[in-house]
This record gives sequence, structure tokens and C-alpha cells, in this order.
Amino acid sequence: MLVWILRTVALLGSSVLAYYIISPDWKGTMVGAACGATLIMLEVALESISLMSFIIGVAGAVIGLVMTKLLDALVLQISNPGLDAMWGKVHLLIQFLFMVLGAILALRKTPELDDLDKDLAAMGRRRGSAFKLLDITAIIDGRIIDIADTHFLSGTLVAPRFVVNELHSMAESQDQMKRARGRRGLDILSRLQESKDIPLRVLDKDIPDAAEVDSKLVRLAREMNAQIITTEFNMHKLAALEGVTVLNVNDLSTALKPVVLPGEVMSLFIMKEGKEREQGVGYLDDGTMVVVEEGRRWIGRRIDATVYSILQTSSGRMIFARAKWDAKQQQQQAQQENEAHQAASEVRAQNEHR
Repeated sequence: MLVWILRTVALLGSSVLAYYIISPDWKGTMVGAACGATLIMLEVALESISLMSFIIGVAGAVIGLVMTKLLDALVLQISNPGLDAMWGKVHLLIQFLFMVLGAILALRKTPELDDLDKDLAAMGRRRGSAFKLLDITAIIDGRIIDIADTHFLSGTLVAPRFVVNELHSMAESQDQMKRARGRRGLDILSRLQESKDIPLRVLDKDIPDAAEVDSKLVRLAREMNAQIITTEFNMHKLAALEGVTVLNVNDLSTALKPVVLPGEVMSLFIMKEGKEREQGVGYLDDGTMVVVEEGRRWIGRRIDATVYSILQTSSGRMIFARAKWDAKQQQQQAQQENEAHQAASEVRAQNEHR
């Protein structure tokens, strides 16, 4: 509504001003109305142009105007009467053409601003570890999206072209599981590209003298002075041997898990039996596996267990505990054993009676 009010003011105002300034008759009014209409049409035409394009176009026109001023100074320094006379005739035309040329070139070359940082390897050497290279396991894992959403990562995520090609190859595999993993990886990359929290770039650079993808990734990270994001233990060790910093998602997940100390008592649901005799296995809310000694008899029930050991590695964490036998639990166990004994005696008696 405000725009239409301003357009009406421009049309009427230009007509009134032209009537008093140019000619106090209908001719002056028509000239003013024509100027106002021209202004409105120009405004409508510029409405679809983004602010950034408009600013860049104006900047290009200003640069073209500066170029014509430099040519003016050059012609003035030459001091040739014939050249001065010719320049005086075409000066305005050349000035107009240079302004238009500057605006067109500025608008046409604007997309190339995104290509100024294509040499990411050289930028990595200058900026330090501002780049994080994604390996296949970290992409397929998918937790990198959640980490990026928390704004804990800085810099730019980089997916080398050979990693993307490997994901394409997996997505077209005949093996169903491998094909599903490859498609998931490509979907994760697509979602990362749509994320506004952290930029993702695909780097068209290969390491021809390295055969495996992991070796290529480590070599590229060393050249770029970049870091590698992975979930694979072997990649972690390989990169460490080459002096490359590794961000292991599993290590991050382990570090963020609640701290459990030896001697702490926890309530745990025993789900299945363990590998060793009389062991039971349960899980914490975060997925950490707890091996409970003397826990086999409590499968399918929730008990209290006392932690006595914690094993923490890059691939996860395991907690070892002992079932805590209080008086109530002993009473419940004794009752269950008596009920089982009575049931067995009844069955035996029935068999003897027959």
C-alpha cells in the first residue's frame, strides 16, 4: 500500500513541479506526468533485481565513469587540437558506453567470486586447519549433521571427489547392504550442502600415486594441513602415523557420555546372557553396554549393579559390574527357587501317580 502511495506522489508531484518550472500549461503538466510515469516503470523494472546485483551494477557503472575521467585526463595531457575537438563531440557517448560496460561486466563476473577459493589445498596451507576432510565412514554414520547443527565445528567441511565417487560406486553396488550404505552417504552429503550452519565444498583433487581411498585422504589432509573427520579406528591410527589431526566422532560421543565411576550403583535391566558363565548384559540409556557378573539369573528383570571396572576405547566404552544382592533380592530369589521346587515336586508326584 505504501508503495502505491509513493508512486502516486511521484506522478502528481512531477506533474505539479513541471507545471510551475517548465511551462504553466498542459504541455508542462504532460512532460511532468511523462517523467513520473517513466520513474514508476523504472522502479517496477528494478523491483525484480536483487539488492546485491543492484549495488554491484552501480559499482561497475562508477568504475566505468572513473575510466572515462582517466581518458579525459589522458586526452588533456596530449594537448592535440584535433583530438580535443573530436573528444569533445564523443565524450558523453563514450562516458555512457563505459558506464554501461562497467555495469554489465560487474554483473556478469559476480558468479566468479565463488570460484576465487577453488584452490582449497593452497588455502588450507595458508589458513591452517580451517578445513575438515570427511571420510566415507563419517559421512555414512550421519552424526556429522547433528554435530554441525550444534555449531561446535568451525571452518569448512570438504568432501574430496574420490570420496564422493566411492559413495557413488557403493550406491550402484549389487550388494544390498553396500548399496544402502552408499545411498545413505549421498543423502547425508546432500543434507550437509543444504545446511546453513557450516559450508560444505567438494574438492576436485586426486592423489594418483595412492591406490586406496584412506591413503588418498591422509595424503590430501597432509598437503592441505587439514583435519580428518572419521569414525574408523584404523583411519585414526593411519592418520596419526602421518602426523594428521583426526576428529573421531566416536571419541567425541564417548567423551560426552555420563561419567560412571567404580563403586557406583546403577539400576539396570538385564536383557541377555553374556559370553562368560553367569554373566548378564544390559544397556544404559545412551547405548553403553554393561556386563554384569552373576547377572544371568536376572535376565528379563531390573536389578541394582555395582560398577567395578570401565573399559574405554576409540570404538566405544564397556562397563563391568556385579549384581548387588540385597536382602530383598535374596528373598525374591529364594521365593522363586521354592516356587520352582514346588512346581517340580508336583509334576514328579503326578507322574508317579500315573
